[in-house]
Amino acid sequence: MTRDFGGEAAGYYDRYRHGYPGAVIDALVGAFGLTGQDVSVDLGCGTGQLTLPMAGRVRAVIGMDVEPDMLEHARQAARDADVRNVMWVLGADSDVPALRRLLGDRSVAAVTIAQALHWMNRQELFGAVVPLLRPGGGIAVVTNGTPLWLQETDWSRALRDVLERWLGTTLTDACGTDEQSQRRYSEDLTAAGFDVVTTAADYVASLDMDQLVGGVYSAMGRRIPAASQRPAFAGQIREAVAPQDHFSERVHVTIVAGTRC
Repeated sequence: MTRDFGGEAAGYYDRYRHGYPGAVIDALVGAFGLTGQDVSVDLGCGTGQLTLPMAGRVRAVIGMDVEPDMLEHARQAARDADVRNVMWVLGADSDVPALRRLLGDRSVAAVTIAQALHWMNRQELFGAVVPLLRPGGGIAVVTNGTPLWLQETDWSRALRDVLERWLGTTLTDACGTDEQSQRRYSEDLTAAGFDVVTTAADYVASLDMDQLVGGVYSAMGRRIPAASQRPAFAGQIREAVAPQDHFSERVHVTIVAGTRC
């Protein structure tokens, strides 16, 4: 069981990670013909950014994650929003076969994986999901924008320089948001017997300095600077992007949806 996103990391994830616009939820509903009678599974659900809006469109959602602290924040978010049709389950992609014993074959309309597939064994997962799906159901791999430090803006490049110096490494991993990863996801879904369609939605997020730094922390996991170092770390970011203190982030959401007959 990982602790990469436990403790404070889960708190930053809950507070600073973007949610998903209504167009994304509409696309998922349309892709799988979801109704108020359906059950869906949000695998690698984190703190519930996709789980909770999906709960408003189906009978019930199972939010599943390997990190207990993530799930605790998700439970609190559900309580705050008075969402009562979500079950939170501690588990990994390798635990998906156990859902068949819990729910039965052909019982799930959709399995969503939002900004998390790069942590999983996707080939094994795609095969394991097949027996769960009702006719017309499927899997959707959803990514929610390029990492803050890999975007084509001056402030993003300056941010990347700070992070690379702080971490002592070159940052190139786009966490599954790049076109090459999207093609691999589509190819692997096709190989598992899914009919694949890729759609997209775009939005602009406005960030202040606190949201920029918090967004970075939300992605650093256990590499978050110690509390005593955070003022210096934030100061380096502030100095690097000066005089800019508000930022416009163009977010490209992709949905790689595979359906089964």
